[in-house]
Amino acid sequence: MADLRVKPDDVASRARESRDGDNLLLWDAGRLTRARPQHFDPDWWADRGELRPVVAGRGAAWFVHGAGGEWVLRHYRRGGLVARWIEDHYLWTGIRRTRAFAEWRLLAVLAGQGLPVPAPVAARVRRQGIRYAADLITVRIPDSESLAQRLGRAPLPAARWQSLGHLVARFHEAGACHHDLNAHNILVDGRGRFWLIDFDRGRLRRPGRWRRHNLARLRRSLDKLAGQGSGLHFRETDWQALHGGYLMGPSAH
Repeated sequence: MADLRVKPDDVASRARESRDGDNLLLWDAGRLTRARPQHFDPDWWADRGELRPVVAGRGAAWFVHGAGGEWVLRHYRRGGLVARWIEDHYLWTGIRRTRAFAEWRLLAVLAGQGLPVPAPVAARVRRQGIRYAADLITVRIPDSESLAQRLGRAPLPAARWQSLGHLVARFHEAGACHHDLNAHNILVDGRGRFWLIDFDRGRLRRPGRWRRHNLARLRRSLDKLAGQGSGLHFRETDWQALHGGYLMGPSAH
């Protein structure tokens, strides 16, 4: 079964920027008339009865009921050892290089090519001297679950693994390098389509060895989950089907 294509979305042409105090804002004028600092405050949404937590800890995120549908609000948090001392601040090196603005613009480019990514709604950067904190709002993929969740319930047919391989090839052909391609950052929606999410630190690159490393990272993720006694439905033949679909290239998708 072939995945249904996502229509190209010209988000980039609708990008707007403004400043509100120490808040630097970027948004899609087609989905939001104007971004405000309160749009990135979970308490503001909670007071309106339009917030539901979805993730705790690093990468804290919430579902919020925005204009025209549900959105995902995500606050950038650090991981690894550095998170013990610096929870959610990053070094300021210019607005274009901030985590939120960079991810928003990358998603806009990918959405413009019809690639299945969550459409970016708005980004906020709060600068404090040489540091900044950041937030991102994207459109929620409806009726979806992660690949890890899906494999925890039942195995995927070989044709679906092959389709996923085709999809990864499409992203690679577009030069899209996902910094953390794993089973949690691939969604499966109610129509059986795959989506890639969480492009923090992702970027566009020329062809190179990063493509092989991307695939290896996904393989390690699946092996790790399958080896944790979680009952994850993943076998070597599944990976062979995915890799075969990848080698066939995006044109076979």
